[in-house]
Amino acid sequence: MLTIAGPQSPFCDGISRRSCLRIGGLALGGLALPEILRAEAASGVRNPAKGIIMVLLPGGPTHLDTFDLKPDAPAEIRGEFRPIATNVPGLDICELMPRLAGIADKYTVIRSLVGFRDDHNTHWCSTGWESHPAMDSSPIVAGFPLGDWPSMGSVLSRKLGPRVGGIPPAVDLTPIDPDARFILRTPPTQPGYLGAAHAGFEVNAVDRKNIMLSGVTLDRLADRRSLLAGFDKFRRQVDQNGSADGAEEFHRQAIEVLTSSKLADALDLSCEDKVVRSRYGLDRNYPNEREGKTLLDQFLLARRVIEAGARCVTLAFCRWPFGRMLRGDYNWDWHKDLFNEARGALPLLDLGLSGLIQDLSQRGLLDDVAVVVWGEFGRTPKINANAGRDHWPGVCSALVAGGGMRSGQVIGSTTKWGELPQSSPVHFRDVFATLYQRLGIDVATTQFNDLAGRPQYLVGEHRSLPELAG
Repeated sequence: MLTIAGPQSPFCDGISRRSCLRIGGLALGGLALPEILRAEAASGVRNPAKGIIMVLLPGGPTHLDTFDLKPDAPAEIRGEFRPIATNVPGLDICELMPRLAGIADKYTVIRSLVGFRDDHNTHWCSTGWESHPAMDSSPIVAGFPLGDWPSMGSVLSRKLGPRVGGIPPAVDLTPIDPDARFILRTPPTQPGYLGAAHAGFEVNAVDRKNIMLSGVTLDRLADRRSLLAGFDKFRRQVDQNGSADGAEEFHRQAIEVLTSSKLADALDLSCEDKVVRSRYGLDRNYPNEREGKTLLDQFLLARRVIEAGARCVTLAFCRWPFGRMLRGDYNWDWHKDLFNEARGALPLLDLGLSGLIQDLSQRGLLDDVAVVVWGEFGRTPKINANAGRDHWPGVCSALVAGGGMRSGQVIGSTTKWGELPQSSPVHFRDVFATLYQRLGIDVATTQFNDLAGRPQYLVGEHRSLPELAG
């Protein structure tokens, strides 16, 4: 519930109706995804996919121990895990992911993904571009436009706008604490040269039930400036080089979110059916995880937010808590003790990701919502002296599903020991081009001006993959 404080109390929960306003009665119009799909079915008109869920695996997940195992390789390359057959003949994945093995007909594995750099930066996973300004612990990569590249969510915001009033086009579920953002380097829904009006809505991953407005009271509700000043989780500094129109659009979207319960309702998992919660593993205990906690709820939150009307929802998944491994937290940067790390992380990924894909399918949403799962690079074929694998930008794997894309297949292959692509190399901008195409955006003609006034294509010369054509 989105709550604004009343005059008699710093918080309105438990106070009389007179002293608080529970936003919801002022909700703006707009159909959520199920209503849109029913209307399309009744009209007989099939429109492009409606949204995307981007699952980031920050730190660089190991392709050789997930989706591209080499069982015939020497032990120092093969590792400890064996492949298991999926329900798609010829497609094997790691034995630690049996649920995903059972639904392989609903996704595609890309084993020949290229274009990466040896840099812990998910910039290319969220924007499609490796070039970027210098960031904390991340070297400058020349070639970026003035203002930097926008994330996919920001492009959808600019090109397509909000689909539902009160639901931001781009929603970021990743943790916002400094350690988590140190690993990501780049905000997953950064607006780049499109300006702050198209930045994603950042949800506090620690406390999602209530979106509290610091310092905002009913007396200030009509004061646009004061209201926006209190909306700390949504408001970003408006780009000083942007236009007044951009600032006005930012204000309008913020007001819509503030005067609707739709986003707050979507982020309230207590409303979800127990059977559905069980599908995501939220009905069980995890005594082997720190404090018994996991980040599995992010998968269900992503489905709820995309169903409510967002166009792009981004989450970062690993064991809880997400942060720097040197400080004892978790990500996918397994330089040592890889196999024990995988025994903890892969079953959780298997549970959450399979739950998401199955849930979308059973709700009739999978053809309309694309899912992409990847990290910033792969891992070395040879296991190091610390029983880990080091950074390997030469090739990695990814999983894509839904969005009307062809499923139940493998695209590409790697060389004997998984060092480089052997067939059908796929640049990550090819994947971006495919996703944009599924969302009804023509990458060959769509351009936006950067802050220097220069027109920029979304993915350069890259085009959608014919192997994924629906």
